[in-house]
Amino acid sequence: MLTHFEKMKNPLIKILVSIGSIVTIGFGLWHFFVPSIWNWYSYIDRNATELIIAVRAINIFFSLLLVLLGITNMLFVFRKLQDRFSTIVILSISGILWTTRVILQLVYPQGSQNSIIQYSMLFIFLFVWACFAISLLNLRITREKTEKLLELKS
Repeated sequence: MLTHFEKMKNPLIKILVSIGSIVTIGFGLWHFFVPSIWNWYSYIDRNATELIIAVRAINIFFSLLLVLLGITNMLFVFRKLQDRFSTIVILSISGILWTTRVILQLVYPQGSQNSIIQYSMLFIFLFVWACFAISLLNLRITREKTEKLLELKS
């Protein structure tokens, strides 16, 4: 017998994860171009070639990670047969990532030269974090309801 999680049709989770994932993918794609847009390497001594290579590699790795994480989130949530544990793991990873970003924006804010940019970034980071946090909470609540229903049927 398929559990509720295996045939999950919860539209709220799908909508929130889609929004959070699209923004995550967008940030990943954006970061591929950030070094050239903001001319990052002009701030690094040209003789520090290893540092330039390292910054480039970290940025590419980070950008690709965001894109792949966003795609993976959507694949897990839109799969026909849901694996509750795997879905919780991947959404938790996204939640932890965006929690870290929110904390960093609070402690070491980017865009501090313009408060509109600074607080817009914080709002976006909080919004994406909330998409994943609410989805996880919803999975938890749905699980408890399913377990109670299964107990009643037994």
